[in-house]
Amino acid sequence: MRAVPRLRKRSISLSGHATSLALEPEFWETLTAMAAGRKISLASLIVEIDSGRADRPLASACRVAALAWAKTGR
Repeated sequence: MRAVPRLRKRSISLSGHATSLALEPEFWETLTAMAAGRKISLASLIVEIDSGRADRPLASACRVAALAWAKTGR
């Protein structure tokens, strides 16, 4: 049986309120690289993802953004 990766939680501030976001370590690594490639902070990237997610949960929106970025070859 394959081990399921553990989620890593991080606290972030969105629209002036604190929240936590739990993602697999691989997604955090990809989002961090994505932010670095754009020369913005990880927090700024998550705020951008949050602003465009519509009704999708934030964690799902972050995963989709990371996947889309990885697929484009950065």
